[in-house]
Amino acid sequence: MPNYKTVFFTLGILQIILGIFMFIPIVAQFIYDQVDASFFGSSLVTIVFGTLFFLSNLDHDKKLNLQQAFLLTALSWLSIAIFGSLPFIFSNINFTFTNAFFESMSGITTTGSTIISNLEEMPKSILLWRALLQWLGGIGIIIMAITLMPIMNVGGMQLFKISNNDSSEKILPKSKEIAIRLIFIYTGLTLFCAISYNIFGMDIFDSITHSMTTIATGGFSNYNQSIGFFNSASIEISAMIFIILGSLPFIAYIKFIGGNKKILINDIQIRSFLKIILITIIILSIYISFNESISLNLRAILFNVISILTGTGYVNAQYDNWGSFALVLFLILMFIGGCAGSTTCGIKIFRVQILHTFIINSLKKIIYPKGVFILKYDRNPIDNKFVSSIISFIYMYLIIFFLLAVLLSLTGLDFLTSISGAATSISNVGPGLGSIIGPNSNFSSLPDISKWILSVGMILGRLELFAILVLFLPSFWRN
Repeated sequence: MPNYKTVFFTLGILQIILGIFMFIPIVAQFIYDQVDASFFGSSLVTIVFGTLFFLSNLDHDKKLNLQQAFLLTALSWLSIAIFGSLPFIFSNINFTFTNAFFESMSGITTTGSTIISNLEEMPKSILLWRALLQWLGGIGIIIMAITLMPIMNVGGMQLFKISNNDSSEKILPKSKEIAIRLIFIYTGLTLFCAISYNIFGMDIFDSITHSMTTIATGGFSNYNQSIGFFNSASIEISAMIFIILGSLPFIAYIKFIGGNKKILINDIQIRSFLKIILITIIILSIYISFNESISLNLRAILFNVISILTGTGYVNAQYDNWGSFALVLFLILMFIGGCAGSTTCGIKIFRVQILHTFIINSLKKIIYPKGVFILKYDRNPIDNKFVSSIISFIYMYLIIFFLLAVLLSLTGLDFLTSISGAATSISNVGPGLGSIIGPNSNFSSLPDISKWILSVGMILGRLELFAILVLFLPSFWRN
């Protein structure tokens, strides 16, 4: 009989931490004279449930097997989304449970889709809570991607094991070691980002909230116009720099601090990530320059390419008016995403690289049947297990994308809204395309069933698909 005490013990700790973070918006309520009991009540409920989980599982064995690791991953994000929705429900802004859960799920998965149509009128505490959810989701996904995912062998993430001797029994102590370093790096980047925003014109509140959603590549803003509200080149340049910093593999930062000063230059993912940004900007600029109906704005092109590729979702222009080619290009960028082990989402750069290498090798084998071609990644040979894992992931990614799009269309949404909604949810980008969920619109007008479908897409995309899907296989639990 499997013992899940470690799973529920850890869930209890996470809920207590979430409840403690709910006290931060209470400070904002006092500062801006918007005091109500929503966050205090939410914090109390969350901490009580967390304490019950914690105390009832004190005798856990401090180990996780493979099944427990998958279960902990799924339940962590689901429980945080549920309890994270309480402040929205208890507040005086009249959120339904569907809207509250959607906003919370969008926050913790760093998606950035919102159902709030009047952000400027929202209480400061609610705006701060949205930013905190994304900030917590960002550090959470980094720790999970570096510690749990490689051991769980999800979608080729085993390629990024810290040590080849890692085993499931070492998950917890390894996580504690690495998590402390990651939290310091993550917090430091957030602080520097907030300072830069404040220097370039944001007030203290905006600089704090936007820095949290920038480093988390989440994209929640305090304004309906997103970053475009400030109409500041300095703020946008600062945002682009810190979005890119949040999109790099955080294990590279640890190695850099550890003495490998060339890691940020030599890392194959980082180089490809920057190349994709540069090539996309050049292609889009050439396309727009030859299209007389669209004015060329290099600042807008640069900002939105970086924002969409990284899944941040900040906008400073109505890019859905740039023509059909630009929309297709942005859909492709949504799928690609950033680097593994960062706050970004999508398929990830390394999977695209390995798939590309696999295809090239396959073509060579057709041309030279007797040739021997070894598949390598970053000059290291990789076996068929990695390749099959990555191909399976990309295949399932596309299948689930099309399934989400079909389900959304069945709820009455038009073709563009269904396609872009499915893409933005599974890729955790934020805004979609078109007049309903486009860059300066929101998801409030969608039917409730559509919001639940999108919420499922968000958690599937955030947890690399298989971390959720495998839980529904009876054979997995029997093994």
